Amino acid sequence: MPQDHTERRVTVTAPPRRTVPHARLRSRGRYPQASGYYRPRTEIDEQTTLGHTYVRSLMRTQLRAALTVFAILGLLVGPLPLLFAATPGTGRLEWAVLGFGLYAPLVLLARWYVRRAERNERDFVRLVEDR
Repeated sequence: MPQDHTERRVTVTAPPRRTVPHARLRSRGRYPQASGYYRPRTEIDEQTTLGHTYVRSLMRTQLRAALTVFAILGLLVGPLPLLFAATPGTGRLEWAVLGFGLYAPLVLLARWYVRRAERNERDFVRLVEDR
């Protein structure tokens, strides 16, 4: 059996180096002066425990807003079948309640949720970017 004496390829890796930003950028205040200071964005990018905590707090506030909307929606729509069963023979009233009485609160609820979610994300970005 012939033996192959070619060398085997080896991949050499090392941890990424921390580069020092240019002095001009540091003087403008875009980078912190202290060498041991990590920005929250770095924590998130490197997926550290603190970065995980930041992301988890955003997810928790978004979930809280969604559950609030879901609860209000349940309280708004849930009793309607009982109301309709209690008042038989009012077909036009049912359609009026579903078409007009329910549509406006649903639009307002959706608008509140979108504004709340955007505010949560804006607050998170402000926290992460140290503004």
